[in-house]
Amino acid sequence: MSASPWLVLAAAALEAAFDYPDALHRRVPHPVVWIGTLISTLEARLNRPDFSEALRRVLGVLTLLIIVGVSGLAGWLITKFGGPWAVVIVGVVGLAQRSLYDHVRAVAKPLRAGDLQSARTAVGMIVGRDTARLDESGVAAAAIESLAESFCDGVVAPIFWFVVAGLPGLFVYKAVNTADSLIGHREPRWRRFGWASARFDDLLNLIPARLAGVLVAVAGRGGWTAMWRDSGKHSSPNAGWPEAAMAGALGVQLGGPAWYDGEVSNRPVLGQGRAPDAGDVARALKVYLAACAILWLMLAAGGLAWRH
Repeated sequence: MSASPWLVLAAAALEAAFDYPDALHRRVPHPVVWIGTLISTLEARLNRPDFSEALRRVLGVLTLLIIVGVSGLAGWLITKFGGPWAVVIVGVVGLAQRSLYDHVRAVAKPLRAGDLQSARTAVGMIVGRDTARLDESGVAAAAIESLAESFCDGVVAPIFWFVVAGLPGLFVYKAVNTADSLIGHREPRWRRFGWASARFDDLLNLIPARLAGVLVAVAGRGGWTAMWRDSGKHSSPNAGWPEAAMAGALGVQLGGPAWYDGEVSNRPVLGQGRAPDAGDVARALKVYLAACAILWLMLAAGGLAWRH
C-alpha cells in the first residue's frame, strides 16, 4: 500500500506550513502521545522485575508486535475509508520538519545573543545530556547533533516509509521510533524488554539514515569525506551518517565527551576542525532547509514518474 509521492509532498507542505497547532493539541493530543501511552502501559504491565530476562525479551517482542499491529491497522483503516485527502491531512502528524526547525532555532537565537542560560534551557528540550555543564560550544554541538540525527528520524525516514508503504508504513515507523525512545535503552530495566524495538528501529532507519547523510552532504556542499570516514564510529548504526555529514559540511567537530545523568560518556569525535559556535547552529539550519528542499524535489520527481 504505497502512497503517491504527490500525496506525501502535499502532507510535507502542510506540516511545514502549520505543524500540529497547539490549539488542536490541547483538544486532541498528538497521535504520538497516544502510541506513547500504549507503550508505557504495556511496559508497566509486562516488564516486571520479577520476570526472567528471557521472558522479558519475549514480552518485549510481543509489545513490538502489538504496537506495529495497532498502528498499521489504524493507517490502513484511514486510507481505506478516508480517501486521499484523509491520507494527506493525517499524514501531517507523522512529520516533524517545522517543529524540528523551530526547536533548534529556539537554541540559536539566545546563543547568538549571548544568553547561555536560555540557550541551555532550549537545548534541554531536544537532548538528553546534562545541559548545565555546557558552554557555548557544547550547546551549539548538542543542537547541531540533534538537528542532524532528527533530520533522519523526523523527516527522511517518515517520508521514506510514507512513500514505500503508505499511511500504515508511516504510522508503523512512528510507533517503532517512539518505542525505541521510550524502552529501547541499554540500562538493566529495558535492556531485554526493549531489545526488539531498538533493533527494529535500527532496521527501519537503515536506508533513510544513509539517504539523510547524502542529502546533508549535497545541501551543505561538502561532508562526504567525514561521512564515509566517521559514520561508523557512532554507537548507533544509523545516527552517525547525517551527524558526520553535517560535521563535515560545517567544517566542525561533533561528538566527543558528553555528560548524561552525572556520568561522562566518551563518544567518538565526528568531523575535523574547530569546535562549533553559535553561528554554526544558524548555518546548520540553512543546510537543513536546503536538504528538506532537495527531498521535496525528489518527491516531485517521483510524482512525475508515478504510475499506479
